[in-house]
Amino acid sequence: GQNTDRLHSEPAFAMLCGAAPIPASSGRTHRHRLNRGGDRQANAALYRVALCRMRWDPRTRAYVERRTQEGLSKKDIIRCLKRMIARELYYVLRPTQSPENIASAA
Repeated sequence: GQNTDRLHSEPAFAMLCGAAPIPASSGRTHRHRLNRGGDRQANAALYRVALCRMRWDPRTRAYVERRTQEGLSKKDIIRCLKRMIARELYYVLRPTQSPENIASAA
């Protein structure tokens, strides 16, 4: 949307896009599942960006390889990638909230 002022934090933006992880742990198993809520079009856009990065971006390909060796499934890796992409997009939409600006203000 056009109203970027309503995005008060980066996790709130991820929840709005449906890219925030939801705990789905049981017993000794610690997992997260995909968020089915949020803006479905934004979530679909994040998915497409994640797939393109998995195919063409060398940094993302190295990340996918590392996470695969750690035992994560492709679905879990895509979920993590979508969250990272949402993080990057938040700082593009809200340039005054960049990590560099926050660190220098403290």
